Amino acid sequence: MALTSTYRRQLRERALDQYGYVTTQDAKELGVPPVELRKLHQRGGLEHVGHGLYRFDDIPHTGHDQFMEAVLRVGPDAFLVGDAVLALHNLALANPRRIRVASPHRERHRLPEFLEVERRDIPPTERTYYEGIPSMTVGRALLDCRGFMMDERLIEATHEAAKAGLLRRGEVQHVLEALGETV
Repeated sequence: MALTSTYRRQLRERALDQYGYVTTQDAKELGVPPVELRKLHQRGGLEHVGHGLYRFDDIPHTGHDQFMEAVLRVGPDAFLVGDAVLALHNLALANPRRIRVASPHRERHRLPEFLEVERRDIPPTERTYYEGIPSMTVGRALLDCRGFMMDERLIEATHEAAKAGLLRRGEVQHVLEALGETV
């Protein structure tokens, strides 16, 4: 019995850093047999969310949960892209119907409707973590949204992102010039 509570504690600590979510990959990294996730789910307090993904019921929900869930559902190399990154930061009035996530690997699992996956990789210099969630940088996301969001909205979002400290001075200039704004 003590071993199970230790497993629960280890998994819960990881879940606290991931908005309540824990994966079978997390379990392996922690030295917890993945079968223990199913056992903990059966005993209660751990919800089975999707293939290899669980959530602790007692960890409070936040506005970022669905972003983390989206990335974890896709896999370990997945990251938010484009308007999903802007929505995470409340920029450009982005409110996508689907959370866009990219991964260099092909997705083989059935995914929920709120999630859109694209097979894609970007250089490490254009990737980061925001609030613990793997993402492309805000600068790259702003440029990624050209063509399906109004340039004026993206220019305004660039200024907002700069004020919020999400862009460095050189990035601000680069993004504004790419959007046709004279600096």
